[in-house]
Amino acid sequence: MDRLRRNPKCSSVPLRLLALLVFVSFNTVDAARAENEDTMGPVFIREPPNRLDFSNTTGAEVECSARGNPQPEIIWVRSDGTAVGDVPGLRQVLPNGNLAFPPFRAEDYRQEVHAQVYVCLARNAVGSIHSRDVHVRAVVQQFYDTDVNKEYAIRGNSAILKCSIPSFVADFVSVISWLVSDGDGDPVPVVTRDNEYDGKYLVLPSGELHIRDVGPEDGYKSYQCRTKHRLTGETRLSATKGRLVITEPTASVAPKMKDGQFTGVKASSFVGSTLVMTCMVQGFPIPSFRWYKFIDGTTRKQAVALNDRVKQVSGTLIIKEAHVDDSGKYLCVVNNSVGGESVETVLTVTAPLAAVVEPQTQTVDFGRPAVFTCNFEGNPIKTIGWLKDGRSLNHEDAVLRIDSVKKEDKGMYQCFVRNDQESAQASAELKLGGRFEPPQFRQTFEENTLQTGPSVFLKCVASGNPTPEITWELDGKKLSNSERLQVGQYVTVNGDVVSHLNISSIHTNDGGLYKCIASSKVGSAEHMAKVNVYGLPFVRPMDKRSIVAGETLVVTCPVAGYPIETIVWERDGRVLPINGKQKVFPNGTLIIDNVERLSDQAVYTCVARNAQGYSARGTLEVQVMVLPFIIPFYPYDEVNAGDSVQLNCHVAKGDKPLQINWNFQSEEDQLASHALIQTSKVGDRSSILTISSAVAGHSGNYTCTAQNAAGFASHTVTLNVNVPPRWILEPTDKAFAQGSDAKVECKADGFPRPQVTWKRAAGDTPGDYKDLKPNNPNIKVEDGTLSINNIQKTNEGYYLCEAVNGIGSGLSAVILISVQAPPHFEIKLRNQTSRRGEPTVLQCEAKGEKPIGILWNMNNKRLDPKSDNRYTIREEILPNGVLSDLSIKRTERGDSALFTCVATNAFGSDDTSINMIVQEVPEVPYGLKVLDKSGRSVQLSWAAPYDGNSPIKRYLIEYKISKGSWEVDIDRVLVPGQQTVAGVFNLRPATTYHIRIVAENEIGSSEPSDTVTIITAEEAPSGPPTNVKVEAVDQHILTVSWKPPERDEWNGEIIGYYVGYKLVSSDKPYLFETVEFSKEEGKEHHLQIVNLKTYTQYSVVVQAFNKVGAGPMSEEVKQYTAEGIPEQPPQDTTCTTLTSQTIRVSWVSPPLTSANGVIKGYKVVYGPSDMWFDENTKDTKITSSSETILHGLQKYTNYSMQVLAFTSGGDGVRSAPIHCQTEQDVPEAPASIKALVMSGDSILVSWKPPEQPNGIVVQYTVYVREDSEDEKEQEPKSQKVPQYQMTYEATGLKKKEHYEFWVTASTNIGEGQPSKSVTLSPSNRVPAKIASFDDQFTATYKEDVKLPCLAVGIPVPEVKWKVKGVVFTANDRMRVLPEGFLLIKEVNRGDAGEYSCSVENSFGQDTVTHQLIVHAPPHSPQVSLTSTTTSSITMKLRPHPTDTNTPLHGYTVHYKPEFGDWETAQVAAGQETSGGQNKYTLEGLWCGTRYQIYVTAYNNIGTGEASDILNTRTKGSKPVIPEASRFIEVSANSITLHLSAWSDGGCPMLYFVVEHKKRLQTEWNQVSSNVKPGGNFVVLDLDPANWYHLRVTAHNNAGFAVAEYEFATLTVTGGTIAPARELPDQDSPLKAFLKNLNLIVPTAAAILVIIIAIIVMCVLKGKSSNQKDDVVYNQSAGGNSTMDKRRPDLRDELGYIAPPNRKLPPVPGSNYNTCDRIKRGTVIRGSFRSGHPHATWDPRRHMYEELTLHPPGGRGRLPLPPRPHGSDETIHRRGMEDEICPYATFHLLGFREEMDPSKAMQFQTFPHQNGHGGGSGSIGGGTGTTGGLVGGNGSAAHAHSRSGSQSMPRAGNGRYSRVPHNGPSSAFSPEYDDPANCEPEEDQYGGSSSQYGQYGAPYDHYGSRGSVSRRSVGSARNLPVSGSPEPPPPPPRNHDPNNSSSFNDSKDSNEISEAECDRDQLVNRNYGVSVRANTKDGMTTEEMRKLIERKPNEAAAGHHMQNGLTPYDTVAV
Repeated sequence: MDRLRRNPKCSSVPLRLLALLVFVSFNTVDAARAENEDTMGPVFIREPPNRLDFSNTTGAEVECSARGNPQPEIIWVRSDGTAVGDVPGLRQVLPNGNLAFPPFRAEDYRQEVHAQVYVCLARNAVGSIHSRDVHVRAVVQQFYDTDVNKEYAIRGNSAILKCSIPSFVADFVSVISWLVSDGDGDPVPVVTRDNEYDGKYLVLPSGELHIRDVGPEDGYKSYQCRTKHRLTGETRLSATKGRLVITEPTASVAPKMKDGQFTGVKASSFVGSTLVMTCMVQGFPIPSFRWYKFIDGTTRKQAVALNDRVKQVSGTLIIKEAHVDDSGKYLCVVNNSVGGESVETVLTVTAPLAAVVEPQTQTVDFGRPAVFTCNFEGNPIKTIGWLKDGRSLNHEDAVLRIDSVKKEDKGMYQCFVRNDQESAQASAELKLGGRFEPPQFRQTFEENTLQTGPSVFLKCVASGNPTPEITWELDGKKLSNSERLQVGQYVTVNGDVVSHLNISSIHTNDGGLYKCIASSKVGSAEHMAKVNVYGLPFVRPMDKRSIVAGETLVVTCPVAGYPIETIVWERDGRVLPINGKQKVFPNGTLIIDNVERLSDQAVYTCVARNAQGYSARGTLEVQVMVLPFIIPFYPYDEVNAGDSVQLNCHVAKGDKPLQINWNFQSEEDQLASHALIQTSKVGDRSSILTISSAVAGHSGNYTCTAQNAAGFASHTVTLNVNVPPRWILEPTDKAFAQGSDAKVECKADGFPRPQVTWKRAAGDTPGDYKDLKPNNPNIKVEDGTLSINNIQKTNEGYYLCEAVNGIGSGLSAVILISVQAPPHFEIKLRNQTSRRGEPTVLQCEAKGEKPIGILWNMNNKRLDPKSDNRYTIREEILPNGVLSDLSIKRTERGDSALFTCVATNAFGSDDTSINMIVQEVPEVPYGLKVLDKSGRSVQLSWAAPYDGNSPIKRYLIEYKISKGSWEVDIDRVLVPGQQTVAGVFNLRPATTYHIRIVAENEIGSSEPSDTVTIITAEEAPSGPPTNVKVEAVDQHILTVSWKPPERDEWNGEIIGYYVGYKLVSSDKPYLFETVEFSKEEGKEHHLQIVNLKTYTQYSVVVQAFNKVGAGPMSEEVKQYTAEGIPEQPPQDTTCTTLTSQTIRVSWVSPPLTSANGVIKGYKVVYGPSDMWFDENTKDTKITSSSETILHGLQKYTNYSMQVLAFTSGGDGVRSAPIHCQTEQDVPEAPASIKALVMSGDSILVSWKPPEQPNGIVVQYTVYVREDSEDEKEQEPKSQKVPQYQMTYEATGLKKKEHYEFWVTASTNIGEGQPSKSVTLSPSNRVPAKIASFDDQFTATYKEDVKLPCLAVGIPVPEVKWKVKGVVFTANDRMRVLPEGFLLIKEVNRGDAGEYSCSVENSFGQDTVTHQLIVHAPPHSPQVSLTSTTTSSITMKLRPHPTDTNTPLHGYTVHYKPEFGDWETAQVAAGQETSGGQNKYTLEGLWCGTRYQIYVTAYNNIGTGEASDILNTRTKGSKPVIPEASRFIEVSANSITLHLSAWSDGGCPMLYFVVEHKKRLQTEWNQVSSNVKPGGNFVVLDLDPANWYHLRVTAHNNAGFAVAEYEFATLTVTGGTIAPARELPDQDSPLKAFLKNLNLIVPTAAAILVIIIAIIVMCVLKGKSSNQKDDVVYNQSAGGNSTMDKRRPDLRDELGYIAPPNRKLPPVPGSNYNTCDRIKRGTVIRGSFRSGHPHATWDPRRHMYEELTLHPPGGRGRLPLPPRPHGSDETIHRRGMEDEICPYATFHLLGFREEMDPSKAMQFQTFPHQNGHGGGSGSIGGGTGTTGGLVGGNGSAAHAHSRSGSQSMPRAGNGRYSRVPHNGPSSAFSPEYDDPANCEPEEDQYGGSSSQYGQYGAPYDHYGSRGSVSRRSVGSARNLPVSGSPEPPPPPPRNHDPNNSSSFNDSKDSNEISEAECDRDQLVNRNYGVSVRANTKDGMTTEEMRKLIERKPNEAAAGHHMQNGLTPYDTVAV
């Protein structure tokens, strides 16, 4: 304001303007402040991690986000600051700022991407910050192996096994476990529990296996490690097994380090982890180990204290929960009696780095200081660094100080702390204060050149806040006011400062460099420009310059005058520069680098000259000064208290005078206050600081400072005085109230700073101190203070405080912490019970300070023991309280009371109460009844018992399944005590349970009640079938597979399954098919759903059913049938020719309804039409559109094209061929050209047409040109020739002139390329030449051919032909034409070959050679059969070896079934495999049918000869008859036929014919003649309790099979009837005769009886000699001789087990008719000698023979049946004498539901005591056996060894064990084995009597046996009955009427017998041969088909004797 007042120009400024100026200024400041407040620098929200490892298979993403105002931008850079961009597929910077690394292939790994250090940079207008370093490492998944190597150890020492991990995965793979195997045993994992360190094995945290006290037994074990990859999760077992090599010491061994162990090893671990330091030293005797730790910074060490946290196992040191303080140098000292060893380990405990900068935001005004402090933690800290806005400040201290803040200092500051592993950062923002606007110029002056005289006015205008001040300088000297020079300035209204420099009457000397400088406290600005004044040179005087040595001198010569031509500097008369340090510039500036006193201190002269030669001079004196330099000095390494210290500060260089001072702790004059410190100066340049006796206060920084005129230098050293600990606050004994928070301080001082620790005595006395448990949250030690929160009596004891710093022995103090507690009972109230009449003791224990008094109250009244002698009180003093006992000798009911125990001491009182209850257990509950039951629950009631004076708390209903035990299988239901009715739920249906009930009160439980047995009802299955899968087999078949429901969801016995299916798109209900249940545990069921639509989605469900009903459906499974091929071709196919090489083909898609799938595209098949027959010439183009363009076609060629659509199922139908021809083009050059001399002026030119005419050649052009220099420039002459002419005679030529000829061909498109040119001269000498060319001619069979030979020559040459090298002679078909051509008429194959024509005259000769190829129809092709299936025949087709000239177009295959017509199939050529073979398969043939096949080949000439006829047949056989047990299910009025039991023999079933009749009827009733296969068929309207015959005929393509069965319907109540007695047929003559006996006179009757008796006796006598007897295990219906192997539940037949299916009750002859099967036996007698006169089949028999079994009689012999016609077979039966009822069905109550068939006892039936006489008159000369084999003729042979009922152990290793009979007591026991053990090579064609289960065997009508004697002995089908219908005889084989010499003489019989692989054993008693065969009745159709299609096994003939047994195809029951 003063300046304003003094300036007259400002006096008129209104006050309002001044106020406005102030207002604007304040607003400007406020705006700046508001801007500061709104903005915010970037701060990380999500900072990326230090390290990122990821697998190439997973990829990774690094997150980085920041906040700020404005919103910061995220940029990723490398560690060097370069930006990171996207690398496609490998690295991507996402829009949200994250850095993504996608998964990549191993070969795409790039080190610069996947092994890089990245930094996330966040920036906005305020500044920028960097994240911590992100070390990205991608790991490419690669194979690796881990190994465990051998380890050597001395017995008794410890060994450490290491898991060797390859280095390239070592960072990612860690050991997770170890396995130890002993010898050949399985590996056992090593288990180490926490805190257990004394076991044999210890898995160290670092992954090694530590083995203690190794012995010889450890050398036999092997060790493996299991590792885990932390990125992929893959676990891997080591590839090698490590072993220990145990050395047995023979002498003492000094401790020595193991090979590979080094001292000075570095170890590291993380804070909080468990770390391990090993000391692998071994010796003998076993050495001792001791660990020491060096005190930081010293060479002293102290023993490592072992405690709960620090453990030592042998020589290994284990530290749990590692602290940073654990870092340091450790020494392991190992000693034994022989020597010692030591191992050093440097341990670094790494703590995560973290940093915080304080303050995080600060606002500082200009010029004021700013301080940022970096607070960091972690270990180790290697470097500290500071960044400002991402740029390094090169500052490494934790405190960053800015002494005077400037504008450029605002921004973001970051502190970085780093070590080798990681880094951490923290950021802070520095904002500028409001008054902060550095000066800046608004207006300045410019350079000017003036004449002397006038005044000059220079002006500078500047602005700033605060208002700057402007000063002026001329050539570096400040200007002030003088007579001619005035400086003035003022402030404008808007705050600008205006300053002018006025120079009046300017002189030459006023010229120079003028500068205006605007400065304020917030900065400065300057502007300079030259003012030139015309005149002579002038140099202004220069002041003396002083400069410090080493700096750079810069001086500009102050020159005035204008113009100046040169300015130079001189020294000692020499013009500078005179050395390399000096630089002189034209403007007069002199620069001298690195000035030195000796060389640069001098007087320098500046000389300025103008063009006229005038000059001026000025001198400058330069003085060089030298700074002081102090030689560095250091104190001793270790200074202890009391030591003397001396520091010597010597200044080696520097100008005198020198001033040397000492400072302590950077403060001046501090030394005076410190006693014992003295300083003394030694000479001019040294000073010594001496401390006579060091104390702790002398520790600190000492600085020596030397100062002279040039400046100062200093050197600082740090002195550390080691001081042993001394108490600051020594702890003393303390007492605390219980429950309070206790604190005990313990503080000590010393250097280094002492470490204060607390320990507690282990017992009640001082000594044996242990570390405080670190995991107790109530006990803490902080800064030496022990804090115990909520102190209790347990905390009372002796405590030790130790202070140690390595200097001296340290300090320690022992204190007692006592807890003062009032009496305290831990339990305030408790119940105590006692049984009445028994003694009891009431106890109360009071804890607290003694003495404590105890009083007892009973029901709040003082209890006096004297008043009742039953009570006794006793007290016991405990260490921490008092225990009082109240004893009651015997309790009474009145003792149920509340007893109170009251304790009192000096600190208070407490009481506890005991509620005494005298009780008894309840009595047993009674009256348990079943109120109701269902399938899953039962409702019970009972009566409440006496509760024993304690309320019944609950009842326990205990139940179990009947088979279980009460100890193991019990379940319980809890019922509240007040209820007496309850239900038991969650039971399983159809299960027997035992139930009882128990009452329970507080005392205990009663005895259980009586047991009640219940059986829950059956329910429908509650769960669906499991694992339902549907798979497409082909376009029409889906296979459904499933497994049974879970076993506990059956709710009974599952009978079968309903499989439902329907179209997904349909609303109709499911169509269901029924599948029988398989008894095999967990077996998968299958069903094929056939006749489905192609590529249609079906929905399939499966549900199980039992006799109650069906269970829930499975979840529907949807599946498509397989895609088919399109049934129709693409439509509207058209083609359009585009060019000579392209054709467009278009079409319309076939109808979607015919696509049978998703059309994936189209194939265009195209090729030249004339070679269309050859598949090799066709090309295919695939496209997805409806048109395409075919490129690269041949020019002017007719093409044929077909289009087809294709799906996943294959290629569809091709469209009809369409044809298009490509356009014409110019032709190629003629193929060859000749020129021949014809005369002296003419030449004949001939040529061959072009090989590719590319169209129709319309003409040829012959060009002629004289071959001379003149003519070459002229156009050639040309002559056009018609297209049919191939020669041209050029005439009028000049003799001896050379002529050049060439020819071109032309089409309508234009003229083609010229041929090669030929040159020739006319001549009078005309040698013989041929104008024709060597050529190849192709002729068709039987056409005429003319071979050219056009000759020239004078004289006319002679023409000679050779045919195939032989001189030609004319014949009827061949002659030479006058022009020399050779004519061949009607060529045939033999004319093909080489033809040569030669001409000759006196001047020369010539020859041409032609090849003639004759195309003829092909010869007969070669056909060979490769394979057959049930519906196809595959053959190989090969052309005849001579058919090489004409390519085959294809083959025609002619084939005919045995009873059908011829059919044909076409096979295209061009599909040959190697060797030129075609493989073709005839599909869709009849199964099991003979076929005749022959093949013809054809080409473009015609069809050739036929091949030989090939006879073959498709595989498959007629249906295979099932056993009755699987086929028939009987009830009272109907039977159910399970048609799926039939095996189709490989050929699908067509239909069945079902007939039945009653047993004694002759007429069959046809039930149905067209029963469809699959599912079940029910025969209705039968009478209960009747015997029936059933006849079923099954048809397939291979034929039909007839089976007869006998069965009995059940009674109305479901029972079985007795087996019917077999009587002769009523229609037989004998039966009719017997019926009318009452009508015959007695005489006739007597005669007839005598005749019959004589006949019977003769027959018996004749049969009794030379007969072989065989045995059949007979049942009422031809039952089994062995038990059904697939029915394990039928093994125990004496203990009756009900069938699993109630629909199938016991049937006569079944396994359930016990008596009948035990008693019955059958003997078959007949002649089996080969060639026996009666061993032929009687052709008079009826087509169907009913072979009915005759059931045995009661106890007498049955009448013999009449002999059949034409048969020499007789049947004898024996009755059985047995104590068991003859016909009965047993049902033992409870067995059905409860007996487990698999656990049932084995029953054995023994023979009757009176029935085992030897068979002295046996039929075959044999003896009777007990096995049911044969009974003697005179004995009652008992057949107790019934089928499958006699369970004896195996007697040998054979498949069947047989005991040879040694008299009447011998027995035979068949062994039953698994059908899977079938061995077809052994005797696969033997007979069987047991194949057909309990119903007996059916018979197959169509066999191929020529002899009855070859039928299966032991089978019921060998028993003919008189009057039964007889089938026709089979045709004889190999012309042998007896057919007895060939075992395997029929292909039919072989194939049928292959299906009999699983039949039971038959015993031939006479030969001792086990003849057996097996059946495949249980096979699926597919299995049968596979069996049939494999190569039949050849059975060894040696297995069959003369009377070997062969199955016959016709059987009866």
